[in-house]
Amino acid sequence: MKKLLIFLSILTLMALTACGSQSSSGDGGESYPSKDLEFVAPASPGGGWDATARAMKKVLNDEKIVEENMNVVNKPGGSGEVGWKYLKKQDPHTLSVNSSLVLTNNLLGKSQLTYKDFTPLAILTTEWEAVAIPKDSSIKNAEALMKQLKKDPKSLKIAVAPGLGNDDHLSFVQAAKTYGVDVTKLDFLVYESGGDVVSALLGGHVDVATMSVSEAKQQYKADKVDILAVSSEERLDGLEDIPTWKEQGVDMVFPHWRGVMGPPDMTEEEIAYWDEKLKKMTETDAWKKILKNNEWQSFYKDSSETKKFLKEQEEMYSDLVKKSGLAE
Repeated sequence: MKKLLIFLSILTLMALTACGSQSSSGDGGESYPSKDLEFVAPASPGGGWDATARAMKKVLNDEKIVEENMNVVNKPGGSGEVGWKYLKKQDPHTLSVNSSLVLTNNLLGKSQLTYKDFTPLAILTTEWEAVAIPKDSSIKNAEALMKQLKKDPKSLKIAVAPGLGNDDHLSFVQAAKTYGVDVTKLDFLVYESGGDVVSALLGGHVDVATMSVSEAKQQYKADKVDILAVSSEERLDGLEDIPTWKEQGVDMVFPHWRGVMGPPDMTEEEIAYWDEKLKKMTETDAWKKILKNNEWQSFYKDSSETKKFLKEQEEMYSDLVKKSGLAE
């Protein structure tokens, strides 16, 4: 009987050890995830962050990649600041969509938060940037545009929305800087939305507009504007006749990416969990269909790649913000 009790005790100890080796949620050693999951969209419903969070939820659920229930919560305000402050106080069952604003908000002095305050998990998608002009413009290509701006940076009115320091603005700054333009003297007119930018361009109120490819493509297909360049590495599907910046002598690739991050201090096991699940998600036909429908491109990077990518992006944006005259 004594030997039996010792044997049972050993079995119990082995079982407890095995449980302890599972990914911990921080709640008493339970396996992760141990409760419902929450995806934060740090903006109102309908925008890119919201669409990304809801796409993740749908594919992870529908494809049975994650069994736990998932909820999308909208936390708008402060160009992502409200949602990311909320995330910082949560446990690892809450994640948030992010973008370059998690870097530029800090660089522009709008936020104390940086990407280092969180746990980088993945980069998922990218859109690309486009430069558009009116159909009757005398400027016929990106090289001519840059030559004119190099000669006289204030000679053209450039539309952007919704503010300076975002990807639409800084992608143009980077292209111009690469060409030798004095970017501190560029004449940007700021509009509230992409729709307002298009209206200003069509109405002849501005000479040039910088915007996402998806915004420019619709007007281009309707033969209302011309597109001079896109910021991608290669020409894009559906816009095969539009050259990249690189093809026109401007050595630049500029992604408008979106990713996912968790709260601070996630464990290696929790990070590995999302490496596995998100990679599997991006490989599904359902995810690829969502990308196509939204005119997004896959830009997947796992947690370690994302950490390195964000460091590189912060260095690039810091240089752009300083040289554009937006910061010291």
